[in-house]
Amino acid sequence: MKFIEHDDPEDPARSPELRAAAASRSTWVSVAVNLCLSTTQIVVGVLAKSQGLVADGIHSLSDLVADFVVLFANHHSKKAADREHPYGHQRFENAASLVLGLLLLTVGLGLLWSAFLKLEEPDKVPQVHVAALWVAVAALVAKELLFRYMLRVAKQVKSSMLVANAWHARSDAASSLVVAAGIVGNLAGYPIFDPISALIVGFLIMRMGWGFAWSSLSDLVDSAVDEQEVEAIRRTLAETPGVSGVHDVRTRKMGDMVIVDAHIEVDASLTVEAGHDIAVAARQRVLQHHRVLNLMTHVDPWRRPDLDHAALPAPHRPPGDRLPR
Repeated sequence: MKFIEHDDPEDPARSPELRAAAASRSTWVSVAVNLCLSTTQIVVGVLAKSQGLVADGIHSLSDLVADFVVLFANHHSKKAADREHPYGHQRFENAASLVLGLLLLTVGLGLLWSAFLKLEEPDKVPQVHVAALWVAVAALVAKELLFRYMLRVAKQVKSSMLVANAWHARSDAASSLVVAAGIVGNLAGYPIFDPISALIVGFLIMRMGWGFAWSSLSDLVDSAVDEQEVEAIRRTLAETPGVSGVHDVRTRKMGDMVIVDAHIEVDASLTVEAGHDIAVAARQRVLQHHRVLNLMTHVDPWRRPDLDHAALPAPHRPPGDRLPR
């Protein structure tokens, strides 16, 4: 459920204020939609005797909890860095995505258990009312539209937390499709199809939850970003005037941002001040062109191959290809 964020210089969507506003706006839209859907699905599901529709309503209800988790994380992640959090609070987003994943796992497990109990006594499964089918179809359309809206906003502001919440809505759309099919089977004279649809919905929810939880956990334990993004950062560093080489580029996620450590090589004959200025320029270029929160550079002296280093004063004669670090 991740998307690759390419090199995009001076993208206004990177503004923390815009990202926070977009996250809040899209999440409140999701709250309104899920509140209406969950109420309608559960009420109609009970009256129409459809376990699948009730299960789908509970899933929509869990989305409300997920939406408030996102709002909580969005509020805290936009806080500025402080003494206890010198790199900021962006990892609240990673933690929120982890909570979303665990929530999906729990809801899916509950639906699986309920469906298994129904399947143990198939003769007692009642025939559902046709009203359940119309509600399931309406829910399917509403959730698919909500997913497309939320995913578009998430990609605009480049937020993995909002991507997770958008795909949560898509999981609802998929579950509503399965429920609608189960209701059709039930109405056609096969009552067992309704609890089977609830069983499938539970499995889909658990699968989605595992994906979110594992991805978020990987970010929280400082996994690197993908090689394509690392190479783009390395290229930006190497193209900085005065940089002769780049090595040991390391990355780790901080919310939707990245923290980078890198070694850059500069001419060994330059002064410390000149080398520092090159490192500052390299850092500014990376922060401008990538979703990098902070870059720590280590400057390594580089021996120019066209110079006779043996003729230089002792302080300027680096052994081998590079001076000691």
